[in-house]
Amino acid sequence: MSRPHLIPDEKHPITVTPTPGRVRVVSGDTVVAETSAGLTLREEGYPPVQYVPISDIEPAVLKRSDTTSYCPFKGDASYYSVQTPDGTIQDAGWTYEEPYDAVAHIRGYVAFYADKVTVAVGD
Repeated sequence: MSRPHLIPDEKHPITVTPTPGRVRVVSGDTVVAETSAGLTLREEGYPPVQYVPISDIEPAVLKRSDTTSYCPFKGDASYYSVQTPDGTIQDAGWTYEEPYDAVAHIRGYVAFYADKVTVAVGD
């Protein structure tokens, strides 16, 4: 079965831009990630999402999960759980390892659910 591959347009725009300032991802007292190289993805109908370079994520807390999903605009997503001394947050973040060309900038980046961890943008 073929899955649709859609290209962002004026009806469903998607933009990826550098995030001004630092992006910090925290779970409880644990800093999961901190970067000044974040990207903001804006997609029609969704709140902006911060993407963090995987190299700026604390490797000890990131654990690959078996969860996957598909977005017709971005491609196949793989998920990560976050393990801290406070416990495991299942599928706290996701990545597009081979994103479609329209969002190719997010390759090598991970986004986190703002309702599972704290994602803060600032100086």
